[in-house]
Amino acid sequence: DSFTLESGKRLRPDAIVYLPDEKHIIIDSKVSLVAFEKYVNAENEDDKQKFIKAHILSVRNHIKELASKDYVANLGIESPEYLLMFIPVEASFSVAVTYDKTLFNEAWDNRIVIVSPSTLIATLMTISSIWKQTKQTQNALEIAERGGKLYDKFVGFVEDIEKIGASINKAGEEYDNALKKLSTGSGNLIRQTEILKKLGAKTTKSLPNDLIELSSVDEIDELPDSAD
Repeated sequence: DSFTLESGKRLRPDAIVYLPDEKHIIIDSKVSLVAFEKYVNAENEDDKQKFIKAHILSVRNHIKELASKDYVANLGIESPEYLLMFIPVEASFSVAVTYDKTLFNEAWDNRIVIVSPSTLIATLMTISSIWKQTKQTQNALEIAERGGKLYDKFVGFVEDIEKIGASINKAGEEYDNALKKLSTGSGNLIRQTEILKKLGAKTTKSLPNDLIELSSVDEIDELPDSAD
């Protein structure tokens, strides 16, 4: 695949590895091995030293070139923070990092990982494993967050239920108090109204018998009936 930036510049990574969860790994393998081939074919030590330095310089320049392209930021796809710079010949990789031990760290500082045939698969598997663990961790954190919100919501619900229960209890107490005023005590309302009825108050309705029974109305029977 190739990608065109807003500036019109085209970026063409050599490979993009597609992983689950829309993740990608960008691989570049354009590093020049011309100097390394000359190193391998050199017949004397001076030439070998000259070409090995040229090979290391070629690798370093390619690191700088990849860093300037900034594939990870410019391609607009989900990818790891680092780009893999693949050196296809194992010996060329080994010679470069053996003679200049700063190369690997220099690449790393530019978000580039130098890999060879023997380390590429292991690196891909390691990255994939890390992504899976990260996903699981994210899921666990989300579960914990949602669980916390659900618990808080449930606590609020229980508090509301308790308030309703308290209101019901209070209403029951108020009902009992009102009923006591209505039917108990020497001056309760049922007794007073029944006395009025006994004395001749003109009524068309009667109180329920169960309420009258709750009231102390013994004295009412002793009152003389009113004249019709």
